[in-house]
Amino acid sequence: MLKRFAGGALAWVYVTGCAHLSLPETEKFPMVDYYHGVEVRDDYRWLEDWSQSRVRAWSDRQNTYARAFLDALPGVGRLRKRITDLLHQQTSNYFSLSRREGMLFAQKITPPLNQPILVVMSSIDRSNDEKVVLDPNKLDAAGSMSMDWYVPSPDGALVAVSLSREGSESGDVYVFDTQSCGLVEPPVLGVNKGTAGGDLAWLPDGSGFYYTRYPRRGERADEDLDFFQQVWFHKLKTPGAEDRYEIGKDFPRIAEIRLRIQADTGRVLAIVQYGDSGRFMLMLRDRRASWRKIAGFDDGIVQAVFGSNDDLWLISRKDAPRGKILNMDFDRIDLDGADCVIPQSEHSIMSNFWGPDTLIVTKSRLVVVYQVGGPVVLKAFDFQGRPVEAPATPPICNVDQVMTLDGDDILFKSETYIDPAAWYRYTAEGGSTEKTALASEDRIDFHDLEVVRDVGLSRDGTKVPFSVIRPKNIHLDGSHPVILYGYGGYQISVRPRYDPLIRLWLDHGVLVAYANIRGGGEYGQTWHQEGRLTRKQNVFDDFYAVMRRLVENGTTRTEKIAIRGGSNGGLLMGAMITQHPQAFRAAVSHVGIYDMLRSELSANGRFNIPEYGTVNNPEHFKALYAYSPYHRVEDSTAYPAVLLMTGANDPRVDPMHSRKMTARLQQASVSGRPILLRTNSHTGHGLGTPLDELISQKVDEMAFVLEHLGVSVKTE
Repeated sequence: MLKRFAGGALAWVYVTGCAHLSLPETEKFPMVDYYHGVEVRDDYRWLEDWSQSRVRAWSDRQNTYARAFLDALPGVGRLRKRITDLLHQQTSNYFSLSRREGMLFAQKITPPLNQPILVVMSSIDRSNDEKVVLDPNKLDAAGSMSMDWYVPSPDGALVAVSLSREGSESGDVYVFDTQSCGLVEPPVLGVNKGTAGGDLAWLPDGSGFYYTRYPRRGERADEDLDFFQQVWFHKLKTPGAEDRYEIGKDFPRIAEIRLRIQADTGRVLAIVQYGDSGRFMLMLRDRRASWRKIAGFDDGIVQAVFGSNDDLWLISRKDAPRGKILNMDFDRIDLDGADCVIPQSEHSIMSNFWGPDTLIVTKSRLVVVYQVGGPVVLKAFDFQGRPVEAPATPPICNVDQVMTLDGDDILFKSETYIDPAAWYRYTAEGGSTEKTALASEDRIDFHDLEVVRDVGLSRDGTKVPFSVIRPKNIHLDGSHPVILYGYGGYQISVRPRYDPLIRLWLDHGVLVAYANIRGGGEYGQTWHQEGRLTRKQNVFDDFYAVMRRLVENGTTRTEKIAIRGGSNGGLLMGAMITQHPQAFRAAVSHVGIYDMLRSELSANGRFNIPEYGTVNNPEHFKALYAYSPYHRVEDSTAYPAVLLMTGANDPRVDPMHSRKMTARLQQASVSGRPILLRTNSHTGHGLGTPLDELISQKVDEMAFVLEHLGVSVKTE
C-alpha cells in the first residue's frame, strides 16, 4: 500500500509489512541554459558532480531507500536462493576462443567464481587437459579485478591480458608465460579505456607487439586523456619508455582503433572508427614499415581480414546497406579496383568492430555471418563467390564466434533462447556438424517452452519483429504477464541469447519477449540509419508498437507489461516512461542515458555524437530536446514503477543521468508507485561485474517486476 504525506516537502511512504520508507528529499537549484534561442531549465544540475560530498550523501540516502524497499518485497529470500541456484548450476561456458599451433585458449565462466578465468588446452577435444593461465579471482578476493581481453602470442608461449578494476575498463596490459603462468615483465600502461577500448597485435616471432595507447598525464591536457588513441610498438624485455610511436597523431580525437597482423608477412592493419559512427578508415603498415591509407571514413568499409593468398577481404556497405564482400590483392592496393566477390543479398552481413569477425577466411572458402531480423544464419562461398554447403543452425539462434580449424573446417559457438551455448565443429568434407566437448550442459528443462516470432506495426507503417518465449499450447486470453527487452542503437542487433533465468520468469507465469527495433543492425545499415540522429523517435515508436501488438494478439494486457533495457536501451526505457507512462506497469533500466542535452559533455559522450547528434546542431538539438527523457518528465503525472540501476565507475554512461532522472521522476510522479535508484560503488557499465553482484541485480529486478505485475513469488 502507498500513502501520500504532505509536510515541509512532498514525500511518499511505501508501507510493506512493517517497513515505512520516507522518500529522500532532493533540493532544487534551478539553472537555465539557452540552446538556439530555447530556454531550458535544469533543477538538478548539482547532482552531476560526483566529487561533491553532498551528491554522494544524496546517493547514499537513495541507496538506503531502495534497499529497504527491495529487501522488504515478499518472497525476495526465495528468489535469491532460486536465482543463485540457477546461475551457480550453470556448467562452464567457454567464450572468446583463440587458436594457436597445438593450443586452444579460451575465457571460461565457472560459477560460483565471480570472474571468468583464462585457460589453455591442447585441442577442442581435450578440454579435460585444460590449464588455468590466469585466474583474476585470485588477484582480488572481492572479484573486482577482471579481464578486458587477451591476445596470445603466435606460438602460444605468451599471452597479453588487459586487466582493469571495479568495472572501470581502464586496462593495463600484463604479459604472462603460458607454462609458468608468471609475469614476464612490468605492465604496459594505458592500453584500454571505456571510451575507445583497446587492442594489441603480436609480431609473428612473438618478440613484441603493437598496441593502442592513450595519452599519459603531461602529454595532453587532463580533459584529453580519454581521447587521442594512438598505435605504439613495444619490444619485450625493454623499458616502456623505449616504446616506439607508430601512427595516430593525426587521427580524430574520438578515434577507436582495432589492430590486425598478417602472420607470414608482418603487415599490420589498423582499422580506425570515427567515434561510434560505424564509419571506418583503414591504415596498412607494409613490409617497408611505412603506413598508408587504403580506405577512408566515407568509403563504406566496415570490416577487413587478411586472406590466405596475400590478399585482403573487405565487408563494404558502399551502395550496399546490407553489405557486400570485396577482395583486394596486395600487389594492387586500390579500393576502386577491388573485386566484388559476394554482392548484397536479401539478408544483412553482420559487422562487429569490437566483437569476433563475421567474415572468416578458410583454406578455400569464405564463411559469412548474416543477420535475419534478429536471428543469425551462416553462409559459405568459394573464393569466386559461389555458394557452397554451410553448417546448419537452428531457425532462431545466434552464432557468437566463428574460427578456422584445419583446411576448410570451422569451429563456431551457437545458442538459442532455450538452448545453452555450445561449440560445434563443422567438417567441410562430408558436411557434418558435431557438438564438441566445449558445451554447457543443459541442466535446466525448457522442453515445455517455445520461441515464436511476431511483428508489430510502427507509427510509420514499418514492420517490427520480436520474439516471445512462452509455454507450448498457450491460450492467448490476455492474462499473461510479459517482460519485454529492447535496445535499438549503434547497429547492435538483439540476437537470441540463452538465459537460465527465463525458466524462473516462466515458472512465475511471466512470458519473456525481445524486440528487434530500428537503430539496430537486424536489417542492415538502413535499419540503423532510420533509428539514429534526428530519426531516433522511430526507435521508441517501434518498441511501443511491439507492446501494442502483445496486447492486440491476446498475449497480455497493459497492466501486465514490464519493460527492461540498459545503456542505449536505458534511453529507450526513459523514452517509454515519459512518452507512454500508461502503456505498462513497471520499468527496470540499467546504466541508462536520460539527459540528452548534456550527455555529450562526458568523455564517452563525445564518442556517441555520431549516434545521437549534438546540441550544437540546431536540427539535432530539436530532435534531442523533443525526446530527452529527463526533459520530458511532466509534473503531476502517474508514472509506472521504475527501478534505475547504475555503477559509480561507469566509463561509458555517466551515472549522473540516473541520479538526475531519479530526482525528477520522484518529484513529478503521482501514481504512488516507487521510483528507485540503486547505485553500486564498485561496478561500472557492466563489463567486469562480479557474479555475486549480477545475482543481486537479478534478484532486485525480478522481485521488483513481480511485485508490480501482481505476481506472487512461488514457494518452489
